[in-house]
Amino acid sequence: MSEAAFIALGANLGDPLATLRRAREALAMLGTLTGVSGLYRTAPVGGPPGQPDYLNAAVRLQTALAPADLLAALHGIEAGAGRFRRERWEARTLDLDLILYGDAVVQTAGLTLPHPRAWDRAFVLAPLADLEPERAHPVTGETAGAALRRVGLGGVSLAAPVW
Repeated sequence: MSEAAFIALGANLGDPLATLRRAREALAMLGTLTGVSGLYRTAPVGGPPGQPDYLNAAVRLQTALAPADLLAALHGIEAGAGRFRRERWEARTLDLDLILYGDAVVQTAGLTLPHPRAWDRAFVLAPLADLEPERAHPVTGETAGAALRRVGLGGVSLAAPVW
């Protein structure tokens, strides 16, 4: 049995576009990519000052991996791209966040689904709304499109519809 997982991608160090393209290829090895959002340029949110802008996107992945196994695979892809976790919200070569896994609601020490801040972040919502604007948050019922209208684009702009 497989499930639709929505994964947010971000990068702002090195060659972010090349890194995101490699990450997209690696994600396709975990199932079937059934959707790829546009590419967005985003001003950094939080973290140390002076970071470069991020490139952000999202994918819909049909996968047979369980949520915890998928998250472990995402961390492996990040590590392969040179991601080190030292400081919260620091600049990074690659960030992969599991936003949704079907309608699963999970709260464990290592995994929270849906992603706890996704419905408040334009840099997640804009790409997610590209894929499925009517996708509802499994707990609140608010759609990605409605959440994006609520939070606004604030610092997020479309860099490329296809990448």
